[in-house]
Amino acid sequence: MKRLISTGLPPVLFGVGMLVLWQVLTVAAGVPSFLLPAPTAIADAFTGNLDAITKAALATGTNALIGLFVGALLGIAAAMVAVRFEVVGGLLGALSAGAAAIPIVALAPLLNSMYSTTTDLPRRLVAAIVVFFPVFVSTAKGLRQVPRVQHDLMTAYAATGWQITRTVRLPAALPHLFTGLRIAAPGAVIAAIIAEYFGGLQHGLGSRITSAAANTAYPRAWAYVVAAMILGLIFLAAVLLLEQLTRRPRTTLWRST
Repeated sequence: MKRLISTGLPPVLFGVGMLVLWQVLTVAAGVPSFLLPAPTAIADAFTGNLDAITKAALATGTNALIGLFVGALLGIAAAMVAVRFEVVGGLLGALSAGAAAIPIVALAPLLNSMYSTTTDLPRRLVAAIVVFFPVFVSTAKGLRQVPRVQHDLMTAYAATGWQITRTVRLPAALPHLFTGLRIAAPGAVIAAIIAEYFGGLQHGLGSRITSAAANTAYPRAWAYVVAAMILGLIFLAAVLLLEQLTRRPRTTLWRST
């Protein structure tokens, strides 16, 4: 409990202090809402449009979740193949380095033009592509850092390459895998939201942000931004919880003589 308070209390106090300072500055300086709405105005817009915000968050969250699941599976599978076959590893490594440099703002309009704008498929593809690369790179790094003694032991047992990967490499790579997932989970939400800026169905957080801003409803637009932040934190918290559940308990073996 003390550890939770010591680690969680400082950022909470800092956040509350920033909100108070934000409120005071916007009210005292008379900052117009199109520049920066006051936190109280954003809170009123959030509570007043809670149903619409919830529906938009569910739409964006579904796209981000599907993209996260598909991208993570493909990234793990590609990392296993890359470690198993060096030629494939070199090819995928170069391809991932080049493709990771492609910005979302260039990828989203292209996929929207390739597929129907009446479906969420382009947005899910964008999220999956964004997720794939950090998961692939992190997992491949973890798979290559298995202790040599464990690999030699499995080889002595006449284990095949896939058996070594499944039973030794993959469990040992879990810390690196979750490092990639911690980066990819909020990235999937960001990618899904940005993809909504370029047309398609108008039911997600990204489209609602642009619509509210176009109608000069700036506190409502910021309310949708707050919902996007909460959604990203939920995805990150889910990954952290999954990491805790998959972590092996540390046991100490006592040998009596």
